[in-house]
Amino acid sequence: MQREMRRINQELNKNACLNILDRNTAGVLALTSPDGHPYALPISYARQGEYLYFHCAPVGHKLDCIAHEKRASLCVIDQDEIHPEKFTTYFRSVIAFGEMEVIADEAKKREALNILVDKYALNAPGREEEINGAFHRVCVLALRMDSISGKEAIELVRQREKEKNP
Repeated sequence: MQREMRRINQELNKNACLNILDRNTAGVLALTSPDGHPYALPISYARQGEYLYFHCAPVGHKLDCIAHEKRASLCVIDQDEIHPEKFTTYFRSVIAFGEMEVIADEAKKREALNILVDKYALNAPGREEEINGAFHRVCVLALRMDSISGKEAIELVRQREKEKNP
């Protein structure tokens, strides 16, 4: 269950969170291992609607974790600017929460692969050949976002307010 943000004035609205997901290319996916240990891994993703899509090998620790526990989160850092003279960081990040699923339906799997290719290799020649060649050697995962939370440094909030009201 997602907790209410303590510093509500630093909370990003849903559209800002979705924009951050759309403009970034990598995040950290957090899963739970079958032995109960956390497992967090860097991963590329693409979003369409309320779903985040990933691809991976058809066997491995990631899939073992998902078989054990479908609940997961993805954290994406949009900005991380250190200001040592102020003893602070100007940060902006988003966390998406939801349940993972392995896409078994071939039409949905192909659609998800196209969404991934659109994000990372939109105009690359040979996209269909690449998808067809990898289709039976790749697993496609989806995280249905049940909730999303974003936050930014108070300095960024103040900066934006100053730009609105000079």
